[in-house]
Amino acid sequence: MRIKRFLAVLLALAMILGTAACTKTADESDSNVTQGADNNAASTGNKTDNSGSASNEPVKLRMAWWGSQTRHDRTIAVIELYEKLHPNVDIEYEPMDFDGYFNKLATLVASNEVWDIFQLGSNFPTYQSKIYTLNDFIADGTIDVSGTTEAFLRIAADEKGNQVGLCSGVNTYGIAYDPALFAKAGVAEPTENWTWADYKQACLTIHDKLGIYGSSKFDDWQAGASAGINQEGFGIGFFNKTNDNLGFSDYKMLSDYMQMRADLVDAGAYPDPGACQEISDIENDFVVSGEAAMTWVASNQFVSLCTAAGRELKLINPPRKTANGPAGVSIQSSQMLCVSSDSKYPAEAAKFIEFFQSNIEANQILLAERGIPTFTAVREALAGNLTDIEKAVYEYVDVVGAFDTGGETVNPSSPACTDTIKEQYNYYLNKVIYKEMTADEAAKALYDFAASQF
Repeated sequence: MRIKRFLAVLLALAMILGTAACTKTADESDSNVTQGADNNAASTGNKTDNSGSASNEPVKLRMAWWGSQTRHDRTIAVIELYEKLHPNVDIEYEPMDFDGYFNKLATLVASNEVWDIFQLGSNFPTYQSKIYTLNDFIADGTIDVSGTTEAFLRIAADEKGNQVGLCSGVNTYGIAYDPALFAKAGVAEPTENWTWADYKQACLTIHDKLGIYGSSKFDDWQAGASAGINQEGFGIGFFNKTNDNLGFSDYKMLSDYMQMRADLVDAGAYPDPGACQEISDIENDFVVSGEAAMTWVASNQFVSLCTAAGRELKLINPPRKTANGPAGVSIQSSQMLCVSSDSKYPAEAAKFIEFFQSNIEANQILLAERGIPTFTAVREALAGNLTDIEKAVYEYVDVVGAFDTGGETVNPSSPACTDTIKEQYNYYLNKVIYKEMTADEAAKALYDFAASQF
């Protein structure tokens, strides 16, 4: 049974992570645990007394996250459950879309008013000065991690072993597609070995036959650069394994995807940058409205996408550069919840994070929307009550976990400069789309910029 096999994959992942550490950041992977109040305090300026509240003292916490409406509703329900169980705690919350969240976070960082509990992903090094690390809370039992593993804890730690958060779950990337639209256009459904050439042709044919976009908005950085370079060969990545330089030497590896994207926009088979900006969250994706046949999705977003679409969608891995080449994707963490160094009640914030990640009743509300849970008891409690769509997500993660990596694991971490490089990647990609640069020129400019960050 595929779900049972997925649990085996998780065990294997834990063993891999236990022996092969990553660091500098965690990519929608979050990572590492060491002891020691000295590292904890030095890393983020933590108060060494682990200040918190007395059990009956009124506590007001602020929490924020980004995500879909499904995530908002479920997270709010868990907050309300926690407040019911802890009447002295009042949690003010701010659910947002992705762009709005990080714009607000930048403002709060500047004013030293970051929410007590906030959500981060692989970009956590950018905000590490505002993270109250959890090592001391784990050591003194404020956070009970006995239900998870060292490997899963390392998914949410920095290169020094400071626990920067608790992982909200494991997931991976994929392509959601509408099988009915593929059939209507006379296009064969994609297989695990489909290529970018197959993807491009499917987009063009669907647009020609149905007058809609073949594909909705992709995460171009992941598709064309992060996973894209991983697809060049086993052991090759955008960054090297120690995250102190690039992991490839030929800038032309970046150009094919850029040219393909520009070609699809020219043909009307892919939305232009202006149309892409209209997609603020998963619920208003062009696949939901039937204006596109495919879209990029994190596996933990698939349930929300299907719910919003109200019709059958399927999930397949992203195209490969060659049919027999590396898939370029792997199981990784989704996001993590962190405690702010600006918090007046870091211990209380830490207690809520532990509850959020490990409490069975809470997770029967969350239903793995942020990814497959990393606490064993939660995973086991959910496995018997999955919907068909949720089972499809578990099975898809199972498939990705079984991909041949040539003995190499895809680097689950990335350096602090990743966000800056990603912004430049999208900038140069748009230059190609608007015919202000050739794909070759843009790829070379991006490569040189990325190399200059080290």
